[in-house]
Amino acid sequence: MKKIFLKTLAVILLLFLMACSKEQTETLRVGMDLKFYPFTGSDNNGNPSGIEIDIAEALGEYLGKNVEIVNTEFSMLIPALQRKEIDIIIGSMSITEEREKTVDFSNPYLYGKIVALVNKEFADFHDITNDMPIEKFFNIKNTNFIGINGSIAVSIPQSYGYEVKSITSDAVAEREVVTGNSDALVGSYTLYGMHATNKDTTIMYKNPIEFSLTGMAVKQGNAELLKKVNEFIEKMESSGLNNQLRKDWDQAIKEKLYDDNMTLDYYLSPGQ
Repeated sequence: MKKIFLKTLAVILLLFLMACSKEQTETLRVGMDLKFYPFTGSDNNGNPSGIEIDIAEALGEYLGKNVEIVNTEFSMLIPALQRKEIDIIIGSMSITEEREKTVDFSNPYLYGKIVALVNKEFADFHDITNDMPIEKFFNIKNTNFIGINGSIAVSIPQSYGYEVKSITSDAVAEREVVTGNSDALVGSYTLYGMHATNKDTTIMYKNPIEFSLTGMAVKQGNAELLKKVNEFIEKMESSGLNNQLRKDWDQAIKEKLYDDNMTLDYYLSPGQ
């Protein structure tokens, strides 16, 4: 009787493990930081909502998989991918040489202009305006840059020879620039929101510092998934996905950038 029980238990355990394995292969676990609406955010009910959530759902449909959004701090996305806690990162992650050492990136699916949030007193003292050439902006002595380690906020100033104060969250970087403890934060669309809530203490330097390429990241060596992801990205325009994204999110982009002339094409087209 005991042997029969053990055999039955073993069969049940095997079936359970097979079911779990099947569920895992049928689900695409997408890592993103849900603090960056309208790209990766949440609606009023706390459900994931944003442009890249829609892209992730469309990718899941293309792959024939269910999509699970795994809310993860931006700085922990790559470690989560390496630990196999997620299958792919779709979360406004710029393609950089440093990141390419640890993940495999897809072809770009979004394009952005790199700008800077600057402390207003610092900007006034140094006559920083949008007309200031990039070379002059990065030739101001003793500028105290700040940014999340591993991000363009750190790598770009470093490429000009600056030491950068490294932190782990955009909220800390925003507070440091607002209070004047740091002078400037390099980044993309998230900076517009920071400036909107701190107009008396910050300015936006909008002269494009660089054009950033946003890619999806998979674990190194996952060539099969990467190939399918690139095929999906190539068809985003012809399939009608981009048109649907424009229809659903153009207004949110105008509000995010505080400019009625801006549309999602600012991010969908490299030359926009």
